[in-house]
Amino acid sequence: MNELPLLGYTDRLSARPGETIGFKVSSAGGADYTARLFRSISADPNPQGPGIIEKDASGYFPPAKITGRRQPFTPGSYAVSGGVLSCPPECELDMSIIVFPTMAPEDQSTIMQLGDAGIAIDSAARPVFQVGDKAVTGSPLTLRRWYRLTATTGRSGEMTLRQEPLGRSYETPGQVSRAIAVAGAFSGPLSIAAGLKNGSPSRFFNGKLEAPRIRADGKTIGDWDFSAGISTTRVRALSGPDLNLINFPTRAVTGSLWDGSEMNWCHQPDHYAAIHFHEDDIYDFGWETDFTFTIPDDMPSGIYVMRIRSAQGADAIPFFVCAPLGRPTAKLCVLMSTFTYAIYGNHARPDYDPSWKKRMADRNAYPYNPAEHPEYGLSTYNTHTDGSGICHASHRRPLFNLRPGFVTFGDTACSGLRHLPADSHLISWLHNKGVDYDIVTDQELHRDGVAAIAGYAAVTTATHPEYHTSETLDALRDYRDAGGALHYLGGNGFYWRIAIHSENDSMLEIRRAEDGIRAWATEPGEYYNGFDGAYGGLWRRNARPPQELVGIGFASQGTFTGAPYQRVCTDPAFAWVFEGIEDEIIGDFGLSGQGAAGFELDHCDPKLGTPGNVTLLARSVTCDSTFMLVPEEQLTHLTNLSGRPVEEAMRADMIYFEVPGGGSVFSTGSITFCGSLPWNDYDNNVSRLLENVLRRSLKRAEQAERAGKSGGADL
Repeated sequence: MNELPLLGYTDRLSARPGETIGFKVSSAGGADYTARLFRSISADPNPQGPGIIEKDASGYFPPAKITGRRQPFTPGSYAVSGGVLSCPPECELDMSIIVFPTMAPEDQSTIMQLGDAGIAIDSAARPVFQVGDKAVTGSPLTLRRWYRLTATTGRSGEMTLRQEPLGRSYETPGQVSRAIAVAGAFSGPLSIAAGLKNGSPSRFFNGKLEAPRIRADGKTIGDWDFSAGISTTRVRALSGPDLNLINFPTRAVTGSLWDGSEMNWCHQPDHYAAIHFHEDDIYDFGWETDFTFTIPDDMPSGIYVMRIRSAQGADAIPFFVCAPLGRPTAKLCVLMSTFTYAIYGNHARPDYDPSWKKRMADRNAYPYNPAEHPEYGLSTYNTHTDGSGICHASHRRPLFNLRPGFVTFGDTACSGLRHLPADSHLISWLHNKGVDYDIVTDQELHRDGVAAIAGYAAVTTATHPEYHTSETLDALRDYRDAGGALHYLGGNGFYWRIAIHSENDSMLEIRRAEDGIRAWATEPGEYYNGFDGAYGGLWRRNARPPQELVGIGFASQGTFTGAPYQRVCTDPAFAWVFEGIEDEIIGDFGLSGQGAAGFELDHCDPKLGTPGNVTLLARSVTCDSTFMLVPEEQLTHLTNLSGRPVEEAMRADMIYFEVPGGGSVFSTGSITFCGSLPWNDYDNNVSRLLENVLRRSLKRAEQAERAGKSGGADL
């Protein structure tokens, strides 16, 4: 493994005053390191923009010297019994399991192992039954086909391995036997999908496994049904000890009985009696805590960075400080998209090129890229080594692209930022304009519901609030409908449905079902989340299209380029939006894509829930030939859902509307909008437009509050 010198992560991404964050750090050489706290204002290393801006926060966490230690981690998912299985070495042993191999290993991988006996698969995809140093080998298995493997030992010393193809197959069953003196211990913990040596796992299996069973002298000593407890990390035994699942292998996957008659595992669990194991599953590193930080009562809400440094290297670990629940310290709340950050965590982009390193070094940007360090675990925008999609994510590991200064697009003329660094364009703008704000993250919104944002005059997203639970969407809807001012300053928001594991709230799941812009496609029959049993995929397929919440939804994607908006609205009732702006063209500049409307664009669609009282303020129709309609909008090579020419459908709509109860929504429809805010030292028409909108929202809330206190006199 290409181990980096100093890396860390936190046990939680956000905390409120009185809550404690644990920092987990690995110093590869065991060197001591220093830890110093900063408040992050800007995370863009581009010298044409504000640059990296951080304020010393030592008053809340005095600089500390920490004793360093190397903390290892082991990728690979497997199952291990919680107790020992025991049978005499001279017994007749019978081991059976149903297998669906997805790749052949370089050497040999373990399917199941008990003491000195085990079933494996070799580099030619042949099953191997091994006892001690004796082995029998079967015929090559066809990848992505189901087989039942049965391995037995007889009292006479005969070893037998039988492989039986299941389902529709042109293969015939095979059996190989070998008469040989067998000597070995058939006792110990049972491991599945990995071998154990001195308690450490290795030789991980890639593929689905189902129905492991062990008999000794005809008596069942271990029998497990993987269709039970699918939403858990434990397999209850029919006989023998329970199994613990390590590194979150994928459950709710189709098994050997699945025939397409049922798509929901909750309705027919025996069709989903398999678990998909991967040699590169890694989500929670499980490192020990090196030091902690309890948020002081007087610490301002914001984005903070714990910078650690040793003689060998450095890292910057971000976290978010929220205001106390129910006690806002500002009128404006900024929603940080931590679920989206985690889902994208360690995205190794296919267009990454090592030549980007020069620009990164020139700008003193974050120096590491996931594409060069897959051993630290990749994102749900990547695939496992066996080609299956990665559907789990967690922040409990070092996430390179969650670092200030991380550059996503290294070959563009602009800053090339996404996610947290890109969202800092909005944060730095708020500081420049003197607008006070509190931070709330997706985690608080999911856990506390609308209470997490109640009491704020306005709530704003940043560039890309893409991944949501039903709880976070409910909270935003309820806030809006109760009179709140909701501002959606991004593109491709509220798009995918995710689930959170009941046993570990850092574990997220995404099933990329049916359509949508996807880096990989979920297998047929596996569209329902394993964590909660809900139908996965796009929110628009779950009766909650983004248009119902914010008036617009994802329509088009292209390269990381941007274009300006054209002002459309001339209604005097909306002159306040454009106050101080003489230009008809808005945002023909920016640090993201060099234009305010770019990369991913959202448009109105009444059929999907855009309200009838929406006012179109401005619009950008892309002329970039690299842009395309998202798959769910395209019908054929000639037609699309809008019924208009495809060029007209690929647009960003900037809108405003109000809802009964006094709530309002302002949406920009572009992922690069915030990248235009810092341009020309924050003096530009995009900056002025947002300032007009936000200050009006805050002023209206103040007026409503005064009117409420005075019994309506101010109205």
